[in-house]
Amino acid sequence: LSNRFRAHLAVLFLNLQVNVRVTTMDAELEFSILPSTTGKQLFDQVSRTVGLRELWYFGLLFVNSKGFQTWLKFDKKVISQEVKKEVPLQFRFRAKFYPEDVAEELIQESTQKLFFLQVKEDILTDEVYCPPESAVLLASYSVQAKFGDFNKEAHQNGYLTNERLLPKRVLDQHKLSKEQWEQRIQTWHEEHRAMLKEDAMLEYLKIAQDLEMYGVNFFDIKNRKGTELWLGVDALGLNIYEKGDRLTPKIGFPWSEIRNISFNDKKFIIKPIDKKAPDFVFYAPRLGMNKRILALCMGNHELYMKRRKPDTIEVQQMKTKAREEKHQKQMERAQLENEKKKREAMEKEKDQMEREKQDLMLRLYQFEETTKKAERELQEQLERAIRLEEERRRVEQDAARLETERQAALLAKDELARQAVIQLESQEQLAAELAEYTAKIALLEEAKRFQEEEAETWQSRAREVQEDLLKTKEELHLVMAAPAAIPAPPSPDSSDSSHSDQEESEENSTYSAELQQQDINDHREEEERVTEAEKNKRIQAQLMSLSADLAETRDDTMKTQNDLLHTENVRAGRDKYKTLRQIRMGNTKQRVDEFESL
Repeated sequence: LSNRFRAHLAVLFLNLQVNVRVTTMDAELEFSILPSTTGKQLFDQVSRTVGLRELWYFGLLFVNSKGFQTWLKFDKKVISQEVKKEVPLQFRFRAKFYPEDVAEELIQESTQKLFFLQVKEDILTDEVYCPPESAVLLASYSVQAKFGDFNKEAHQNGYLTNERLLPKRVLDQHKLSKEQWEQRIQTWHEEHRAMLKEDAMLEYLKIAQDLEMYGVNFFDIKNRKGTELWLGVDALGLNIYEKGDRLTPKIGFPWSEIRNISFNDKKFIIKPIDKKAPDFVFYAPRLGMNKRILALCMGNHELYMKRRKPDTIEVQQMKTKAREEKHQKQMERAQLENEKKKREAMEKEKDQMEREKQDLMLRLYQFEETTKKAERELQEQLERAIRLEEERRRVEQDAARLETERQAALLAKDELARQAVIQLESQEQLAAELAEYTAKIALLEEAKRFQEEEAETWQSRAREVQEDLLKTKEELHLVMAAPAAIPAPPSPDSSDSSHSDQEESEENSTYSAELQQQDINDHREEEERVTEAEKNKRIQAQLMSLSADLAETRDDTMKTQNDLLHTENVRAGRDKYKTLRQIRMGNTKQRVDEFESL
């Protein structure tokens, strides 16, 4: 019975569990939680799963039963917070608060990556306005963060085809094809060679944090006069915007000037530290919105104070570990780069040796061909010499034969002369024979003279052939005596302005938060900051080059209100931090009065 009872309890326990799905910027997680699980417990479970320690920036978003996006409260049970009834329950793990300076404050790479992905999504969806030239430069950093260094062999034409890189607004405003956009982004991607992927994400955030709408939560409000305005809540304080311009705030109140924040129903009251200054009062359209504003003010103020105090031991340890890990990665990267350079040098040397080998092989082939040609010519000359020698011998033989015949004729002549003396009686006959032999002798002597001239000619030609033969033998001997050395082949070496909460019977309740100001450095150093482009001349030059390039293809008829506002700010020399200094000028009372007069 006890075993059956335990099994029954186990089934009941399983049926009581609630399935939830949490979507981060790069993953989807599923958990089973108990009905008693609080928002904090679920959040901690997600944080442990993704290996996150900088918890203070993040929260869990869900869609409530009325269809509004709401932040999960940590101190209440998950199932008691009007989460839209789905199986499983849906939550999004997102950054709720933003750092003032990403390079100084974001410690872990996992934190930097989550911020990078969220800010990138906000820019691509135009939740955060980004001018075209900055959008292209940011796109190149996002490509570096994904693909690493550009590699001509691995990153061939079309490697960015399936990547979502630019806001639709930017694409619509310029007469460029997809391939032309990709070519521009690739050009800047090549500029980031040797940059680590995590460094590329941080560079992206350093530029993005200078955008006017970065990290700002906007809310519809009205002042006492009923003028519709925007309230912007961010890491540095509260800013007031005119309804048609969310890029350029008109009045600003840093967190260090605010003592107490409270609301009753739709009326929101901010009490300044300056006792002489009046309360800063505005009205929100819904009770739930005031709750959200209060929560964001408290969280941002807490982080504002925290940043102006010495780091806790935990944060110091995290920063030390992060520095060590980064140094280790840099060392590993340097080692890899060194090995890569050595390998490339070896490959280059191998290629050079191969080219030299091919060159020597070609020269050897040419040498062999020259030798063969010389041998053929030598053989031909030998054959000519033999023929000439044979001809010379024939001529000599003919000359000897003719000489013999001449001698015989002379003898015959002498004999005939003798006989003529002896035989006077046959003088006429002998005279005739003598004349005949005389004529024959003359012919033979002419033939002999001709044969001697011909023999002399052949002997001269034979001597020339003999000299050519000797010269060719000498040249062949010189070539064969100094052969080219052929090297052996080398062995291979190897924002949520529409957010709402449930509006229960709380309209007459007052919610208040006292903001602590003691023990902090109230220097307001944020007012001394400059944009990344102003600090970094390289980025400044890149943005100027991109702006000039895109201006040639821009369709001005497609400009949005934000584009026009941004252009005017640039023309007037304004940026995020110059505007911040300007809207905080004067004392608190003057700025409250200015707000009331809007």
